[in-house]
Amino acid sequence: MTTGDPRVRMADLSDGELSVTDVLGAVSDPGAGGIGLFVGQVRRQDHAKAVELLDYSAHPSAIDELRKVGEEVLTDDITALAAVHRIGRLRVGDLAVVVAVSAPHRGPALSVCTAMIDTLKARVPIWKHQVFLDGSDEWVGL
Repeated sequence: MTTGDPRVRMADLSDGELSVTDVLGAVSDPGAGGIGLFVGQVRRQDHAKAVELLDYSAHPSAIDELRKVGEEVLTDDITALAAVHRIGRLRVGDLAVVVAVSAPHRGPALSVCTAMIDTLKARVPIWKHQVFLDGSDEWVGL
């Protein structure tokens, strides 16, 4: 049974490939005239170093926190919000996170989409282990 604001239609982690289509479908609504979308993917370079892979891990509370963040960033004029973050090993080009927000007009959808990804990155206990081609590595989000 889902509790909380029903406009948060998806708040999840996945160890498989992410689907932009599924996330967009979750926020689709006949009352929505605009959808804000953020798709984060693994880039080939960070800190001027070539990235080999990322390994995302999450605390068991991450899904609950993701939902809480979604509920907190909602405004009255939002129709629906969906967010899914990948965990596990990712290669360059793989999708790491997808966020979509629908609203009657584009402005609120885009603003809340930005707030969602920014707050998610700051608060949801998901950690990134970044491995570089030169053999060095770093942890992000600890």
